[in-house]
Amino acid sequence: MNFLKAEWRKLAIFNYEIDPEILIPYLPAGTELDFYRGTCYVSLIGFMFMNTRMIGLTIPFHRNFEEVNLRFYVKKKEGGSWKRGVVFIKEIVPKPALSLVANSVYKEHYQTLPMNHMMQENGNELQIRYSWKDENWHSMEVTAESRALPMESDSEFEFITEHYYGFTKMKNRTSEYEVCHPKWNWYPVKGHQLHLNFQKMYGPGFACLDEQQPLSVMLAEGSPVEVKVKKYVA
Repeated sequence: MNFLKAEWRKLAIFNYEIDPEILIPYLPAGTELDFYRGTCYVSLIGFMFMNTRMIGLTIPFHRNFEEVNLRFYVKKKEGGSWKRGVVFIKEIVPKPALSLVANSVYKEHYQTLPMNHMMQENGNELQIRYSWKDENWHSMEVTAESRALPMESDSEFEFITEHYYGFTKMKNRTSEYEVCHPKWNWYPVKGHQLHLNFQKMYGPGFACLDEQQPLSVMLAEGSPVEVKVKKYVA
């Protein structure tokens, strides 16, 4: 059964290497960290939710909106195969009803803040920016070529985008839900800017990200997505 149907579009993705020990307190029971070629990743991702429907219903004024999240990558062994998924440190959205539903139903870590975005296409170039505000405005911006390319097998982009489960750490158990979407195309990135204090926004454990440049910056086109109803695992 689908909990949510929507489109995720123009995903700006800033990837960082992080010490695995920093993530252990956030690791849901039954999962383990997933590495790409020996590197532990955390990603800051901004994107647009479009044409959003919850349990088949369109909620007025909650159809199109921005989201920015910080996440890391895990896997869970089940029936002799691996389920590859993500764990969210925090998800920022502009509508309080979204945070209420996600935090109460999915036990996620949503925060409601003022947000806006900018999308421009000038000739052969795309410019995408997502902004959000607490005491100050923060933003992430990507400039890319406007022609999207197909995903390459075993690429860093494939690793980052091909995690199809969400796992949430709870007091005595783990919640799990499936996210279904096709493989995404990507735009070659030409430049980027980031204005953010990771320590202030995400806590002292992530202060290290303020001292380093991203390993990579990506822009994915996205697609329609379906988020399945959650289940609990021991």
